[in-house]
Amino acid sequence: MAAAKKTKPVEDLDTLEPMLTRLKLTAIRDQLDTLLDQAGHAELNLREALAMLCTAEVARKDERRIQMGMSIAKFPNVRTLESFEYDAQPSVDPQQIRELATSRWVANGDSVLLLGPPGVGKTHLAVALGRDAIVRGYSSLFVPATGLVTQLARAHAEGRLEEKLIHFTKPKLLVVDEVGYLPFEANAAHLFFQLVSRQYERGSMLVTSNRSVAEWGGIFGDAVVATAILDRLLHYSHVITIRGDSYRLRPKRRAGLVNQASRKDRNDNELNTNGGSKLDVVSESVLDVA
Repeated sequence: MAAAKKTKPVEDLDTLEPMLTRLKLTAIRDQLDTLLDQAGHAELNLREALAMLCTAEVARKDERRIQMGMSIAKFPNVRTLESFEYDAQPSVDPQQIRELATSRWVANGDSVLLLGPPGVGKTHLAVALGRDAIVRGYSSLFVPATGLVTQLARAHAEGRLEEKLIHFTKPKLLVVDEVGYLPFEANAAHLFFQLVSRQYERGSMLVTSNRSVAEWGGIFGDAVVATAILDRLLHYSHVITIRGDSYRLRPKRRAGLVNQASRKDRNDNELNTNGGSKLDVVSESVLDVA
């Protein structure tokens, strides 16, 4: 039997860089001398050295993936869970937020609703959770509710609604900010329902709102449409109600330019943003109507 043909050694090390480039191993290519020196000093065997090279390459690819994901997501700012002031918003359970930060809810296709008055940190949490999802490998897209419905309405008028629905539901996680700050027109409410219905089948949604779910009939101008939307959002959901004073007004409050909210006002706020008993009522309505 003929002896196996031996692989010809690479005599010209100048060919190594083009090969690494062709294989798209750019981190190994760019750091090759440094990495080999580190492997030599650590007296790594061939398998260990190869693992170190691969680790460097994976780290570079993850870094670029995250950078691209953040750019595509269109977050309005950089917010992290570490910078959220839990002491200022004691109604927020840090343990629940840490659980959401694992992005298991995104993997499972669940929804998150962040409810509360303006300025209590809903958008901060929404951006931070969206960024964490990208780090964990899930594509995300952030869009204000008003911009979302405007784009859907324009696409519908131009005969491109399907194209726009695909655009918004392509990411695994769609973050819709500030639902309820402005009422939806009737046509916009139906378009939003189509979006929610499609995302319900394909991925996850995170929605922030200054209105309790019991008030969504007024937001959408149609109780039936609102119930159908909530049916999908609440099916597998995590509802977080934030009660407290606005971050943005805190400096003026400290300066005495704005009075602290009265106990009655705070209680009314809690009632209007409560995800409890009213949520149960809406859930029963969902079962009756859907």
